[in-house]
Amino acid sequence: MELLIVSLASLFAGFVDSIVGGGGLILTPMLFAVFPTTHPATLFGVNKSASIWGTAAATAQYAQRVTMPWHALLPAAALAFAGSMTGAWTVTVISPGFLRKALPLVLLALLIYTLARKDLGRHHTPRFTARGEAWAAGTLGLVIGFYDGFFGPGTGSFFVFLFVRWLGYDFLHASASAKLLNTASNLAALVLFISKGHIWWHFVLPLAAANVVGSLLGTRLALKHGSGFVRVAFIVVVSALILKTGYDSWLR
Repeated sequence: MELLIVSLASLFAGFVDSIVGGGGLILTPMLFAVFPTTHPATLFGVNKSASIWGTAAATAQYAQRVTMPWHALLPAAALAFAGSMTGAWTVTVISPGFLRKALPLVLLALLIYTLARKDLGRHHTPRFTARGEAWAAGTLGLVIGFYDGFFGPGTGSFFVFLFVRWLGYDFLHASASAKLLNTASNLAALVLFISKGHIWWHFVLPLAAANVVGSLLGTRLALKHGSGFVRVAFIVVVSALILKTGYDSWLR
């Protein structure tokens, strides 16, 4: 029964994550609820072992239908991997607790800005030259990758927002690009969890399969309905993140 419950959560997480990020908001709490006595690092490892397959599948799906700036994204993905690995190491010596109270406020600022700018992310107008785009994407990959390894919540949403606001992408291209970088940052964290023995191999295959199914469904929906749909999904997911992280940080 536990496997069925977390597999369904993984499927829904893959669906949400493929559109705009935020799948960890679904699967991670469910893992903690179903396995309350398990070491948190193990549950984080299980989450990453599922989500990495979903984000990789979403990347492949988007790449077939959306023009991907590989000259910028591949170096950025490598930097996201390095940043995430560095962040994961840093969290072993510095507690990320100070970010808990700040995160809901940062997410709220992103939400207000997105709602105020009704044209934000509706048109794909990259604002950098090829070299500048590579530098901007690389900086984004390194910084947000570090955040993902160090703390994590909202990583996909931060990637999407910054691709839209800073690089000038529409929400569909931003989501597609974010998936590649998120795959790289997830891989770094997963490598670290595996090296520390924090993974349940018997859960990897069913949760990964469920996550991929959800991811493919979400990606097809995003590709069918375009940037307007992804923008709405972004607003919904960020709102849910604000409520969840705000409750965890200020009310619990």
